[in-house]
Amino acid sequence: MSIVVIKLGGASLQNLETLERLAFMVKELQSSGVRPVIIHGGGPAINLELTKRGITWKFIKGQRQTTPEMMVVIEEVLATSVNGLIVDEFKKTGVEAIGLSGAKDKILFCTQTNSELQQVGKVEEVQLGAIQKVLQSSDLTVPVIAPIGLGYEGEKYNINADWAAAKIAVALNAEKLIFLTDQNGILDGEGALIDVASSELIHEMIDSGVIHGGMYTKVMTMMMAIDHGVSEVQVINALLANLYGKETLGTRLVDNYSPK
Repeated sequence: MSIVVIKLGGASLQNLETLERLAFMVKELQSSGVRPVIIHGGGPAINLELTKRGITWKFIKGQRQTTPEMMVVIEEVLATSVNGLIVDEFKKTGVEAIGLSGAKDKILFCTQTNSELQQVGKVEEVQLGAIQKVLQSSDLTVPVIAPIGLGYEGEKYNINADWAAAKIAVALNAEKLIFLTDQNGILDGEGALIDVASSELIHEMIDSGVIHGGMYTKVMTMMMAIDHGVSEVQVINALLANLYGKETLGTRLVDNYSPK
């Protein structure tokens, strides 16, 4: 079974056209014998709900400090609202889908990243039972996974969705990992798109400061996936994406790539 893991960024979910495009691309992948697995973010939706409830928050080195009060809201938004929206939109276009939670369905087991971030989790283990059950179905149902983690004592954790996607891709021995974002891909120091990159080039760009901020976290997950057996990782603008076509825009990170 050929598996492609697709991570849909939370910002991309602000536009329902993105979900329509994704559903179409999922159909194309399925027609070629590929089984897609979706992991999604939901930062903007979380921000909106926290604001509605008068809950303030802060980011520490790019990660949201998550209090127990916030964790309840985050789980509700990701595992119910956002996850349900994606599943419903898929079904409208004829794609069978089912929502899963990394915590409720016992997929993502975590430890606390550090005490300052509170309930932010580091994925220690991926258990594939719930995902494999969906992938083994004969009706090509697509698993749509919310990045909520479960602690070994039953506590819940907020997980960076990029890391959740990369860890799941590695555990599934996925052929490819795709990040659908609101960015065109990885840009060089002059702002030009890099079509294909190697881990060596990425390290050079990190050391020189070209890659920083949110893209730094993303490329670290990309390289982890490559280092652990995923053959190819892509970053693609969700509004421009054509996962099945040859003219896909974005950046490809390929194992052992050497430019001519």
